[in-house]
Amino acid sequence: MRLLAVAVEGRGVVDPAEPVFPATDEALLRGSAAFETIRVRARQPVLLDEHVARLERSAAALRLPEPRDATRLAVQAAAAAGVDEAVLRLYRTEAALVATVAALPAGLEALRARGIALASVRGLPTELLAGVKATSYAFNFAARAHAERAGADDALLVGPGDAVLEATTANVWWREGDVLSTPSAAAGVLPGVTRAALVTLARDLGYRVRQGVFTTGLLARAEEAFTSSAVREVLPVVMLDRRPIGDGRPGDAARRLQATLEDA
Repeated sequence: MRLLAVAVEGRGVVDPAEPVFPATDEALLRGSAAFETIRVRARQPVLLDEHVARLERSAAALRLPEPRDATRLAVQAAAAAGVDEAVLRLYRTEAALVATVAALPAGLEALRARGIALASVRGLPTELLAGVKATSYAFNFAARAHAERAGADDALLVGPGDAVLEATTANVWWREGDVLSTPSAAAGVLPGVTRAALVTLARDLGYRVRQGVFTTGLLARAEEAFTSSAVREVLPVVMLDRRPIGDGRPGDAARRLQATLEDA
């Protein structure tokens, strides 16, 4: 990942090649940092206030310093990058508050057009970190690697009782008729900022939204499915454990929600 811009609390915009975290920072030693990933569109961070609010909650839960300068740093870094579309990340560690900007992942629209395949991986949610977005993603990335070895694009994390949790870096949705279902925080998932925006947009489009604890059988029998995240936004899911969801093609709800999100 090539960084386009970096801004650091107390220093402003710096050369992306400069070090910004000390070697003694607990974020590097133990993964105890809070972070947010934010989509930049038309040179503006999308849903910035909501992301900063979650960063503040995560920092408090991890007993990290309050990220008071997060909004200003995010705007600074996005402006310094000078590109219309990008990925902005905010990091709050015990020693630093940093904003970085990088290019969007390559091939995103092609991936959206074909849809992705998920492979189930069982894992337990951590109740102490409920609602916290921390950098300790080791289990998630190990799950993704396992799914890729099985021929899938990403993992579907499955909890006790065969409960649908989330993908490794995204929330999961599916449609039955005009009802959209997505696991709630009670299931042990991180309720995404983009997920919250989609709840409102979906209702505006005439869908009913159901949140709760659901089993994988409901997802497998759905007419269509998709994931939601800050960077990839709405991404259709066409396969689960080597079996097609619906007709095995991206669905209409995913297309409509993505278009509405881009126009919001």
